[in-house]
Amino acid sequence: MIEAADLIKQIKSYNSGVDPDLVERAYNYAKNMHGDQARASGEPYYTHPVEVAAILADMHMDTATILTAILHDTLEDTETTFDDLKKNFSEEVATLVNGVSKLTRIESQTVEGKQAENFRKLVLAMSEDIRVLLVKLADRLHNMQTLHHIDKPEKRRRIARETIEIYVPLAERIGLHKIKEELEDLAFGHLNPEARESIANRLSFLRKEGGEIVKNIIVLLTQNLKEAGVPATVLGREKTRYSIWRKMQRKNVSFEQLSDIMAFRIIVSDVEKCYHALGIIHSHYPTVPGRFKDYISTPKPNGYRSIHTTVIGPENQRIEIQIRTEDMNEEADLGVAAHWGYKEGRKKKEMKDIRQYRWMRELLDIIEQEARPEEFLENTKMELFQDQVYVFSPKGDLIELPSGATPIDFAYAVHSAVGDKCVGAKINGRIAPLNSRLSNGDQVEIITSKNQTPSPTWERFVATGKARSHIRRYIRQQQRGEYIVLGKAMLEKIFQQEGYQFTEKAVNAISNQFHAENAEDIFAGIGSGNIVARDVFKAIFPGHKAEIAKKPSGLVEGEQTTRTHRPNSGKPLPIKGLIAGMAMHFARCCHPLPGDRIVGIVTTGKGVTIHTIDCDTLENFSDTPERWLDVSWDEGPNAPEAHVGRLEVVISNEPGALGTLSTVIGGNGGNITNLKITSRNLDFWDMMIDIYVNDTRHLNNIIAALRATPQIATVERARGR
Repeated sequence: MIEAADLIKQIKSYNSGVDPDLVERAYNYAKNMHGDQARASGEPYYTHPVEVAAILADMHMDTATILTAILHDTLEDTETTFDDLKKNFSEEVATLVNGVSKLTRIESQTVEGKQAENFRKLVLAMSEDIRVLLVKLADRLHNMQTLHHIDKPEKRRRIARETIEIYVPLAERIGLHKIKEELEDLAFGHLNPEARESIANRLSFLRKEGGEIVKNIIVLLTQNLKEAGVPATVLGREKTRYSIWRKMQRKNVSFEQLSDIMAFRIIVSDVEKCYHALGIIHSHYPTVPGRFKDYISTPKPNGYRSIHTTVIGPENQRIEIQIRTEDMNEEADLGVAAHWGYKEGRKKKEMKDIRQYRWMRELLDIIEQEARPEEFLENTKMELFQDQVYVFSPKGDLIELPSGATPIDFAYAVHSAVGDKCVGAKINGRIAPLNSRLSNGDQVEIITSKNQTPSPTWERFVATGKARSHIRRYIRQQQRGEYIVLGKAMLEKIFQQEGYQFTEKAVNAISNQFHAENAEDIFAGIGSGNIVARDVFKAIFPGHKAEIAKKPSGLVEGEQTTRTHRPNSGKPLPIKGLIAGMAMHFARCCHPLPGDRIVGIVTTGKGVTIHTIDCDTLENFSDTPERWLDVSWDEGPNAPEAHVGRLEVVISNEPGALGTLSTVIGGNGGNITNLKITSRNLDFWDMMIDIYVNDTRHLNNIIAALRATPQIATVERARGR
């Protein structure tokens, strides 16, 4: 248990100007406010925030951050108010504590929703002041160090998983590698204790067996550098258990197959000596191709700088070597905490703004785009928790993207407007598909068009949360617009059928009855199937009585009509790209079949009409591109069993020819639904035949069989009739 005097002594070791009375006052305040509260371990609760403060003192943080750590749970878990903290300490400390606090949990139907909303608030708070995140990470680190005291295994695993998915990537983004690695290892122990124990045992065995090898490598590397006139400190460092396990999973190899579980670090006095040391190492030992990275000339977005190379070194061992200066080494462990600039008495306007970091701008952008907290959390995990690739813009700007990123992700990383208008891309000077995977060092140029809009198909292959959130937002807006058009058309049709003139004013008047704000909300509800159009009509005209439906003209009492019945499996229509519940039918001008390239046309009063992409009728809609929908077939077990295919046939005018035609079609699984003779002469008859078939392949098989029949002169699929 850390006492106030111990904490003050720790702070004084790097900050002689600290006010000890202020730290002790915060210590006693937290102790009194938390009172009899206890942790799962049985220790007094106030010991937790003091331990968090000690972690931050190890990072040499300023007094305000230390005070925030001591007080960080008082707003949430005690009767303390913001004004109390402001009065007893300062507005700066009160604001920081407020940012760290989980705040009031919003009402949500799911645990995920609560977690997502709390994380959304954390992102907003840390965007204002990086110290909020530093305290939060220290808080999470101490909670993970004491997680074994929680009895429920499910709760331990949930907290560990949240740590791996959210807090580890956040620590990595701001360069806190020391905290990142400890969080990873602690979470690994709860999520996969058997694997962690196995790797720990093997590392322990290697230390005993290969301890002399590591010492020999350090001695030889030091000697190589000294002989070349480069004084340096050489350190050997074991890779963490979690990083070893991830590499085993990623490369699908066993522990024995890993040859670089040790990393050696060469620390020199300045940047020039970094490159001098690199030349010495490469002149003595063969390099491993593809394993060289220069993060000094091109630092990582989180500020990390170092040279990485892998060589076949002393003892014929494959070893990874990192070369850096002392300052770079400190920054590599402490990240922004090492150089952020929060010094005593420094004005806030002189401090660096965390929003200058691209990843933070991406998270804030996702907050603006996502309507649901769960989607925000999903896309945030995408943005944070992935391996990176580094690519360049034509101007030479470095952009960090997750592994598997595409030109679409790059476009949105440049600017959301560039992503929305992207129509093509050049990778290293060559035109490339938009779903191409980017590699380290690629130069990417985006081609845009002012008429372009995001395609729903992009969501299938993008890798960044920002890209996905923008695409989803556009789809939602587009869907709502289509819902409104369809819903309004459906309601207008009912008004027309019942003999009334349609007005939006009437719909606005009853919007409250359907918990809608205006007529557009009503139309959108009808179009999406959430509101029944007839119910809206009844609400507007509650006294209206529908007339008895009249019989179709031309029919007399007792007369029946006969029609060919379409085979029906009762399964939904197999079209991708349509909104659920949207009215849809197939165009009779081109009779599209599964396998054809198709397009949807929004038609007032009819919903969406599906045409083949080469249908002549589409020319009529060339001036209204807003009515076009990008759709495709979604064949599978839920697809319907029959569609109409239309054929133009020229048949010989001879006995039995028509019977042969019918036999060939039936023998190949087709079913004639309509037959019309369009022209006849002494030798040949021209006819139009509609046939129920499964798809394009089925129709093509029937066409091939008919062409092989002697009585059939020609057979073609009908187009544009």
